[in-house]
Amino acid sequence: MESKVLIVDDQYGIRVLLNEVLQKDGYVLYQAANGEEALEVQESEKISMVLLDMKIPGMDGIEILKRMKQNDPDIKVIMMTAYGELNLINEALEHGALTHFSKPFDIDDVRGVIRRYLSE
Repeated sequence: MESKVLIVDDQYGIRVLLNEVLQKDGYVLYQAANGEEALEVQESEKISMVLLDMKIPGMDGIEILKRMKQNDPDIKVIMMTAYGELNLINEALEHGALTHFSKPFDIDDVRGVIRRYLSE
């Protein structure tokens, strides 16, 4: 079965970059610019992994994470942040995020972590 990866970020450029790189790795990619879109994708698709930005206008990353985990406790979520706010990162980990990346991130590091978590 193909792994389905959802990229949730309000920055179009980040979504496009991750989409292009991860598509080459053979994942089926979905994108969302906000929490509502992300939850709609989760309702319609069996998502394996979510790359979730911490700071999104409207519903923030922590709230999106909580709702996604309510819908599917087994969903794998990696947080992304440009701010490195330790308290928010710790809160995300407490709510089930696997890890986080600080922007700007090394794309090969991101690919390796995704590959590792999806092979578990």
